[in-house]
Formats: sequence, C-alpha cells, structure tokens
Amino acid sequence: MDYYEILGVNRNATKDELKKAFRTLARKYHPDVNKAPDAADKFKEIGKAYETLSDDNKRQIYDRYGEEGLSNAGFNPHSFSMDDIDLSDIFSSFFGGFGGFSRGYEQNPNAPIDGEDLRLDIEIDFLEACFGLEKEIKIKHLEPCEACNSTGIDKDAKDTVCPVCHGQGRIQKSTQTILGSFTSVTTCPNCHGTGKNPKAFCKVCNGQGAVAKEKKITIKIPKGIESGSKMRVAHEGNAGKNGGRPGDLYVVVYVKSSKEFARHGFDIYTELEISTPQAVLGDEIKIKTIHGEVLAKIPSGIQNGDRITLKGQGVPYLGSESQKGNHYVTIKVNVPKKLSNKEEALYKELFNISKEQSGILDRMKSALGK
Repeated sequence: MDYYEILGVNRNATKDELKKAFRTLARKYHPDVNKAPDAADKFKEIGKAYETLSDDNKRQIYDRYGEEGLSNAGFNPHSFSMDDIDLSDIFSSFFGGFGGFSRGYEQNPNAPIDGEDLRLDIEIDFLEACFGLEKEIKIKHLEPCEACNSTGIDKDAKDTVCPVCHGQGRIQKSTQTILGSFTSVTTCPNCHGTGKNPKAFCKVCNGQGAVAKEKKITIKIPKGIESGSKMRVAHEGNAGKNGGRPGDLYVVVYVKSSKEFARHGFDIYTELEISTPQAVLGDEIKIKTIHGEVLAKIPSGIQNGDRITLKGQGVPYLGSESQKGNHYVTIKVNVPKKLSNKEEALYKELFNISKEQSGILDRMKSALGK
C-alpha cells in the first residue's frame, strides 16, 4: 500500500498539497457521508497516509524504508492519531464542526424571509397585443394571516417556543468516530425549523403565518407587446414570512395568431391578389390594415411577388405615442384559368399584337447584325 497513491499526490508533494488532497478525500469517504460498504476502510487508509506523510520525521522514514521502517522505528503503521490536526475547517461543511471546534447553526429561524414569486400565463388577441389594453385577471396567492398578524402563533398562546430545540429550529447530535467527536446539525423534527411550539400554532393558517386567497387585479398590457413577453406585477406574489417582503407576480403574455395579418417585430405582412390587367395597368385599391382600410396605389407593371409598403401602418412601438412599424403587402397576380368569350378574344388580340411586336423587334435586330 503506497501512501502517496492513496492520497493521489506525487512523492514531492508539499504539506499544503497533502492537506488539500486529504480534505478532498475525507469529504468523499467519511462514513457519515459515504454509505458505501468500504467507505470506512477507505477513510482509515486516507487518515493513516496523511498522518504519516504530514509528519516530517515519519515521512522521511517511510520514504526510505516503507511501513516496515516505521514499525522498526517504534511507530505502528496500522493505527494513527490525528489529535494534532485541526479538522474543523474540513468537516464543518457537513458536520457543523469537529470536537472543540463545533460551529452551531447560526441561522435565525425567525429571521424575515421574502415571499416566493409567482407566474401566471395569459392569452390575448392579436389586435389587443397591437394596441394594448387593461385586463382583469384572477390570481391565487398567499396573503398575511390576519388572525395571528402573520406570526403563525395563536394570539392567546402561552408556551410559544419549541420545547425540543428551544427556539433554535435546529438540533445538534454528537457522533463518535475514529477522528473524535463530530457534531451534526439537523432541522428540528418537532417544529420543522420554525423554532415555534406546534401546539401554539394559529388554527387559521396552521402556523404558516399566511393563508391562500383568490383575488382579481387589473393589469395594463402595453401596446405593441410581443408573444412570450413577461410583465412584473410588484408584491402580488406569495406573502413573506416573519415580516419578509411579498414576492412578485410575473405575467407571461401569449398572443393568438391572426388569420389576416402576420407580424414580425413591429411590422405587419399581408398578401394581396390582383388581376392581370391591374398588374399591367396599375390601380388604386383599398387594403385592410390593423388601423382600418387605406387606399393604396398599385403601380403599373408590378410583378408577381413584388411588395408595396404602407408606411406607419404597422404595430405601435412599445413606449412610443407616435412611432409605428410598416405594413408590407406582397402582390400575387391572379392568372385566370377560365375566360369568357369576350375575354378570350381580347387576350388573343393582345397576344397577336405582342407577337407582331416581337417579330418587328427580331427583324430590327437582324438588320443591325445583332
């Protein structure tokens, strides 16, 4: 058994490196923390290795002659004592202290504790999100108990302090180990950490100091809000304990989609179907926006897929009284599948004219040598 390998250090390790390695392994393998069957044996090996290598005289003998050299020098390599090692800083994190260095749990069970934040999801219509609204919502949260003035203790109670932990909310338990006496700190099973006598609990709130209540509140949803936005409503979360501040309510707003409009940021997008003659000759046409109908000009010669812009006809900007996004209209040219006799005659005439013009253009190109 190599002590250096047990601690996971090289043979030139300094005392600080030895101590750091021991701390890490001690936390990992202490039987009160590690419930594996071999944890106790492993912990003994770690302690023996550290006790030897941290002593300059023992380390020098071990480096030259190993465990047999320690035995010949009068040291028992199969037992160790760590009375000269301060382990309070090593074990306090999970035992509350070591021997004379025990550190009591100092948290005051009656200290103010802030209330929990709450979340409420709501859904609004597309246009409501564009222009904002005041909306009444129903919430359920914890409010201070009026019967006990939010103390959790009956006003007429006499013995208000927990008789088990004496108001500390925690109890200490000492355990004898190979390293000495360790003190563990646990939540008091009688009062569940409150430090109060359960027999004196308020009958209305059962000692919680708060009761669940349902209420209606009105919130203002700003114009231009986007789906998934989160709004904070101060102090409408759960009540705090022992005089702690109440939590906040976070309202997450989801916006229903629209069959007519698509929204990206503060801009609106729609499609407009026009006839072939309108595309060729241009037109003026009424287009529906979120603000109502507006008269828009379709320029002559517009192509399928082209887009026209209606400035300032989009969604109002958050926090602005005047700025708005734009409304973009994508043109879809409708090519008729069926024609009346008159329409067919006109299209044929147009076709012949186009064909004749195309022939003239071809002859001109030929004459020019192109």
